Amino acid sequence: MQQFLGTINGIVWGPVTIILLVGTGILLAIVVKAIQVRKFVYAWKLISGKFDNPEDDGEITHFQALSAALSATIGTGNIAGVGTAVALGGPGAIFWMWVTAVFGMGLKYAECLLSLKFRTIHDDGSVGAGPMYYLEKGLGQKWLAILFALFAAIASFGIGNMVQANSVAEPVLTYFHIPKIITGLIIGGLVFAVIVGGIKRIGQVASRLVPLMCIFYIAGALLVILKFIDGVPAAFALIFHDAFTGTAAGGGFAGAAVAQAIRFGVARGVFSNEAGLGSAPIAHGAAQTQEPVREGLVAMLGPFIDTIVICTMTALVIILSGAYTLGLTGADLTAKGFNIGIAGVGGYIVAIGIIFFAFSTAISWSYYGDRCVDYLFGQKMVTPYRILYCILLPIGAVVQLDLVWTISDITNALMAWPNLIGLIFLSPIVIKSTREYFADPKRVYPPSITSMK
Repeated sequence: MQQFLGTINGIVWGPVTIILLVGTGILLAIVVKAIQVRKFVYAWKLISGKFDNPEDDGEITHFQALSAALSATIGTGNIAGVGTAVALGGPGAIFWMWVTAVFGMGLKYAECLLSLKFRTIHDDGSVGAGPMYYLEKGLGQKWLAILFALFAAIASFGIGNMVQANSVAEPVLTYFHIPKIITGLIIGGLVFAVIVGGIKRIGQVASRLVPLMCIFYIAGALLVILKFIDGVPAAFALIFHDAFTGTAAGGGFAGAAVAQAIRFGVARGVFSNEAGLGSAPIAHGAAQTQEPVREGLVAMLGPFIDTIVICTMTALVIILSGAYTLGLTGADLTAKGFNIGIAGVGGYIVAIGIIFFAFSTAISWSYYGDRCVDYLFGQKMVTPYRILYCILLPIGAVVQLDLVWTISDITNALMAWPNLIGLIFLSPIVIKSTREYFADPKRVYPPSITSMK
């Protein structure tokens, strides 16, 4: 079964999916005239929420929506994913992660704009949003909406649940000697305490947890980078050089061709920031605003923070420390880099970082899953889903998850396909909404906050 699913995984994450993801990102960057660059500063201003009416529909603020989406994306991809990309694609893979992030910002802008534009406000004030709504209401293809919701609900039990619990249990056992089952039970209880309150509580927790965990991890990485500060220019030169020439073998490092750098840089970049997969629009669609363009602009900051900032910090630790030449991969490579830079402490920084990242991912993916279950089966099935979600966390902490990883990867790719089809065919709506918004100065800078201009 593992071999069969591995073959399927290789197909669904093959060149077709990668080209579709990057190609859609390039298309959207062209049609909205590189809005991720032109309106980058303006997007940061919107996070405050002062541009919006507090009486607008929605359940959470811009900042809480961005935090909830980031809590799902900032995770093992920033630690293990970067290690894998460098080990298999060479330092040049980081350049292609950056490229993926820049175009991913355009994808996030479009999909979150559409999510808010076609969201459904239920009678109780709760929000139904995400690709399933714009695929049904915007594209008129309910069968694609059902497929997306089904694949996303399945993926939530894997990449958002059991995989995360396992990622926490392993370092907790190694560094703190706490049995995996105990770790799993604690995570299950904590996650339930958060998700029982729905997106409002998830947003509140994420808005506090995400800044804290980012500051903690970046501070640890900076300590290593400062130790090797003289090598930073050479590290960036190596990344740019190897992106187009490949890497010669050295030490335990096998060497990488340009094709490998592109392949693993793009694949790990997508895994890290989830741009184009359709998960983040579910959270951003709950934002308290009537302006879809605003939420799209806030959402596009996610890939920048996740990939260009945090993944770059991890990459610099790995390269500056020389750990990438030692034949390691994944989280082991990242931990080695930190240990070389901060002897005796570095491994704990990675371990604690993984704990924070994985826990935050679990709480946000539970919301993605329960919105998909609500769309497929109605509100009555949301509570059973949440209970099952929390029960699976202790199980995930103690079992071998090779099969779960593979199934999660497959369902993630299968989520992306209907979402990307929707983005391509609904791009005229993205263009029109963008043009109309920026053509009206009162919408861009409402009179009450003109002084912020």
